[in-house]
Amino acid sequence: MLGPELGGGQGLSPHWFEPLAEFMGPAYLRYSFTKGTEQEVAFLVDVLGLRPGDRVLDVGCGPGRHAHALGRRGINVVGVDISEAFMRLARAGAPEHAAFARGDARRLPVRPAAFVAAISLCQGGFGLLDADDHLVLPAMAAAVRPGGRLAISAFSSYFAVRHLEDTDDFDAAAGVNHEHTEVRNEAGERRPAELSTSCFTPRELRLLLAVAGVQVDGLWSVAPGEYAARAPDLDHPEWLVVGTTARG
Repeated sequence: MLGPELGGGQGLSPHWFEPLAEFMGPAYLRYSFTKGTEQEVAFLVDVLGLRPGDRVLDVGCGPGRHAHALGRRGINVVGVDISEAFMRLARAGAPEHAAFARGDARRLPVRPAAFVAAISLCQGGFGLLDADDHLVLPAMAAAVRPGGRLAISAFSSYFAVRHLEDTDDFDAAAGVNHEHTEVRNEAGERRPAELSTSCFTPRELRLLLAVAGVQVDGLWSVAPGEYAARAPDLDHPEWLVVGTTARG
């Protein structure tokens, strides 16, 4: 059940990803990048010092794969995503300690300082909002208690430029990669899709987190299912950043 950490409702503006989520449905979980959930969660539980009974916020949780894995470990997790289709998937078969609420990552429907940690992984909440990406980190920081922890993943600008594909259109001025691709649903039907994902350098992430009042404890190069305390490089597609909020 949703606990006292949830705040009131809010009006939600449509987001470009919602029709894609509605079309893909459960087929989203067949993509290769979703197969490393257990390794990713095990690493985060260790590096964030999470224990059973802790309250964790999962921002942009999608169908809830990380939230489910945390819940199975006895961690009380609330997943938030703007897609109602993904919320239906997340609630189906959710473990006892996982609950879900539809909401916008820029205006999280949670009470301040209600969690010991907040995460946003796989560009679920941070990285899909283009000019509004900077609003997500302060919202996450406000949701955790003083001295609470944050963990976010973000696409690497270095990797995006180095491995630019024919189907990609990288906007150097905005730091946004526009991918021309197609997605499939459960029936195997295909639909053209335009995916716009913000890409970052380590310096940009450190500055954004500093503005949000978060001290960076670690910034590492990672890939899905390969989370590790690995020094920044040019060869991995994502950054994983872990930080601590001010203690007040």
